[in-house]
Amino acid sequence: MSNFYYQDGTLMVEGLSARDVAQAHGTPAYVYSAQALREGLGTIQKAFAAIDPLVCFSVKSCPNLSVLKLLVDHGAGLDVVSGGELRRALQAGAPPEKIVFAGVGKSREELTLAIQQGVLMFNVESTAELERINEISGGLGRKVQLALRVNPDVADETTHAKTSTGGRETKFGIPLHHAEKIIADGGFEHVDICGLHVHLGSPLSEASPYLLAIEALEQMEQRLAAAGREIRYINVGGGYPVSYASPGQSFRPVLEIGQAIAERLQGFRARGKKFVVEPGRSVVANAGLLLCQVEYMKQGWDHKIAIVNAGMNTLIRPTLYGAFHLMWPAQHDGFTGDWEAVARLPAQGLEKVDVVGPICETGDYLALGRSLPAMKSGDLLAVFSCGAYGMSMASNYNSHGRPAEVLVDGSEMRLIRRREVYEDLVAFEVDLLK
Repeated sequence: MSNFYYQDGTLMVEGLSARDVAQAHGTPAYVYSAQALREGLGTIQKAFAAIDPLVCFSVKSCPNLSVLKLLVDHGAGLDVVSGGELRRALQAGAPPEKIVFAGVGKSREELTLAIQQGVLMFNVESTAELERINEISGGLGRKVQLALRVNPDVADETTHAKTSTGGRETKFGIPLHHAEKIIADGGFEHVDICGLHVHLGSPLSEASPYLLAIEALEQMEQRLAAAGREIRYINVGGGYPVSYASPGQSFRPVLEIGQAIAERLQGFRARGKKFVVEPGRSVVANAGLLLCQVEYMKQGWDHKIAIVNAGMNTLIRPTLYGAFHLMWPAQHDGFTGDWEAVARLPAQGLEKVDVVGPICETGDYLALGRSLPAMKSGDLLAVFSCGAYGMSMASNYNSHGRPAEVLVDGSEMRLIRRREVYEDLVAFEVDLLK
């Protein structure tokens, strides 16, 4: 996130000030750095270079068409989990043969569309889904590739319970022994079960859970090979970590984690396997921030409250996951340094503030008891590390329009999603009004 930095007290987004962006496009607004997006993808490509994988960016983390196109133009494939995301991927220019379709609840319509478009493969979550794909592909006269998503019963205790997906208690994947039996038994003539897929959750702070899962996959693959069942693809999913500059956060850099995973996969590589990885957060989280404006400052019983024009409808992660997002005024006189340097500033002169939004819910907050400089109505506040699961999880709760999205590249900025207005909110209702 070095593309977000303070210069003589002014927050810069590459070559533009945050104030210039806000004046041009209003607030709240999600603002992305094109250079940070390129760097994020490049880091993943470098981390896994030893196995030369297909890097399929996770669309759910940041589905804006312009963001997807930028990543596709720099070599990324795309990982989709719905028919809507598949359409976005295609519209952004992703070749179908570089699209992997995941997700636990694929409908007949979604599967049919994906088969007709010729996606590379499906990540299959259940026997029932496998049967459905076999039926549809047979009716279309196709034979499609798929990987079984294996649940290896590997959970990372540092990952939030709501984003942990590799343990036996989750809805995701097929238990290891059952997946092996499905492949060994065969019997699905219209599908080619050519891959094994595992995704353990996000973010994972160390390589060790991945290595445990890979060990289980390797043992399974070797048993299947001995029985004459060939696996050609290994997909180790995503969930790689990023810095949120939060107190006590400890994690291995994604470069180290990727290299450790790639080294562990060398046995598969020696046997001619191909690889897929599905990063999302690690590419885009630190390529975006949320700009919002202080509407009011008020004094509570025993603490101050900053009411800003972005809330849980704009960024739900703090109240949904207890997520920490570093935030700081876009103007901090005399300060020069990158965004992470903000976390190391001395506490003198700061005050404890609840940063809350306009939504009529007690859970509507971006931070509670956060130490911040004194602020006043009209001040611009930057919320960092918002490129992943920010706009993608925004809503229209309380009939608020979703924010604008802006892409900055050097000294140029481009509106890549306009702000929603009232007419957008009722567009699907007015013709049905009685």
